[in-house]
Amino acid sequence: MKREYREDIIADVKRDFAERAEARRPFETQWRLNMNFYMGNQYCTATPTGEIADVERDYYWQEREVFNHISSLVETRQAKLNTVRPTLTVRPFSSDDSDVKTAKNAAKILAAACDKLDTDALLTEGTTWSEICGTGFYYVGWDDKAGLKIADGIYEGDVCVSVVSPFEIYPDSIFAQNVCDCGSIIRARAVDVDEIRRVYGKSVKPETSDVIGLTAAAVGGGLTADSTINKLCAVRARNSAVLIERYTAPTADKPDGELAVVANGVLLHYGPLPYVNGADGKRGVPFVKQVSLVNAGCFFGASVVERSIPVQRAYNAVKNRKHEFMNRLSMGVMAVEDGSVDIDNLEQEGISPGKILVYRQGATPPRMVELGSVPSGFDAEETRLLNEFTRISGVSEVMRSSEALSANMSGVALQLLIEQDDTRLSLSAEYIRLAAREIARQILRLYKQFGSESRLSRIAGQNGEVELMRWSASDISSDDVIFASDNELLSTPAMRQNMMLELYKMGLLSDENGRMPDAVKRRFMDALGYGGWDGDIGLAQMHITRAETENLKDKFKLNRFDDHELHIDAHVKYLLTECPSGRKAERLEAHIDEHRAILNAQASADPARETQLQVKEEI
Repeated sequence: MKREYREDIIADVKRDFAERAEARRPFETQWRLNMNFYMGNQYCTATPTGEIADVERDYYWQEREVFNHISSLVETRQAKLNTVRPTLTVRPFSSDDSDVKTAKNAAKILAAACDKLDTDALLTEGTTWSEICGTGFYYVGWDDKAGLKIADGIYEGDVCVSVVSPFEIYPDSIFAQNVCDCGSIIRARAVDVDEIRRVYGKSVKPETSDVIGLTAAAVGGGLTADSTINKLCAVRARNSAVLIERYTAPTADKPDGELAVVANGVLLHYGPLPYVNGADGKRGVPFVKQVSLVNAGCFFGASVVERSIPVQRAYNAVKNRKHEFMNRLSMGVMAVEDGSVDIDNLEQEGISPGKILVYRQGATPPRMVELGSVPSGFDAEETRLLNEFTRISGVSEVMRSSEALSANMSGVALQLLIEQDDTRLSLSAEYIRLAAREIARQILRLYKQFGSESRLSRIAGQNGEVELMRWSASDISSDDVIFASDNELLSTPAMRQNMMLELYKMGLLSDENGRMPDAVKRRFMDALGYGGWDGDIGLAQMHITRAETENLKDKFKLNRFDDHELHIDAHVKYLLTECPSGRKAERLEAHIDEHRAILNAQASADPARETQLQVKEEI
């Protein structure tokens, strides 16, 4: 690449970054203010220049205690939202047997990848950002240095997913609603120059620049509450440089998009977008956005912290003024005639019990000023502001204190209140589900792009067994990830357990003889949370597990201890749903015939048994 062309790219990226930083400044100021209030530094305000400044006392005696309800609101919301972990599956490309099989394999590959990446922890960290700042991001990429080591310095590679704070993201338009609507997105952050050299193979000089240096862990409790956000966020970079990555979406001129990476005047990388992570085999920006609440027509979302700040300020003022009034009542305010007493002694020691107060002869004795009692308006305003917190945040006193509002409240009324709270949080929960689904889709697309070599994954089987599956990119024919479960806030485990008990009481889980079959009983116990109760595995389940293992290993062999009815049911189910047509299907049909032959031979010796088999075949 010519030097002139390289210099033009560097200048264009730096100019673009400066313009986007200026356009995003109002949002960044609000995020810093939100973080201050969340951490307890609530006597601060945003200046016209976008800085966060401390608010000074009007008088030295003013109380400035912080009664932080915002942190408890965020923690309660996040505790509820952390239960949102959707079950994902892959929809087959068509109804063809091969597509159905590869879709099931893709679902297993996805489950193994999510377990390895610990996506639950990633969603928890991303939710922290979205609840405080309104928006959180996830980076879904490919790490060439991950996975099994193939040779010296060569690894098979694997997907990497990380949480990105909103401070690092700069869209080309603040008014773009989604990531796919942006023409380009810049990610800028401070990176150690040694790390830059390791990744890009080029040396970059350290630069002194104010950059955002916070993590979600620091926001969650690693920072003190008596520091301003200017000190927290504007971290002076040491031995670091600002790494600017500009991802440009595909256009007619550049169908593969563009990625330009610049650090301190050095062009580290320039080329097409590296990942085929978009729909229909297209390249896209490797970021997934998650919001707490949507701002219509705006790229960044809104937070309940932003809405609660005025109420929190008013609440702090009411509580402090109330305490000041109570201090006046308890300590008293004394009226003293000028020159009648030793003022300095009176100020230092006050009026202690039993104290002898000496005043000038002929002067008016000191007296206490009558202040009355604490006005009832303080209590009324305090209650009103607490109710305001509930209306704004969607978190009621039932969720925050884990107590019923009244001792006489019935269980039905309490359940209705809980469901109302869950309904108000369901919108934020749905955005978490959508983010998890998009992350899963991009994971499968990256495996399809880079997983050409045979790979080995550990997956959990249907019966809790761990099995190894060898796969490659050809086993992923579809990346259409869908939800296999409803919104967890709208269908809680307690609600599902109550529904199962109602179905049991109505007899809908029993057979024609009024008994609950072993298979249904096993699933019923799983739904109640006692699937592995006492670690006891029934004999019927052992037969079913053995038959399913035969289906997977393609080794069909009779055993004189087999329960032939259970084996036939398991094999026929596999034959109708998963088994591909061909030689394996023919061997499985012959094996089923062997089971039936033995079963018929046993029935011939027992007339009653033969009658039962005839009835079963007719059904």
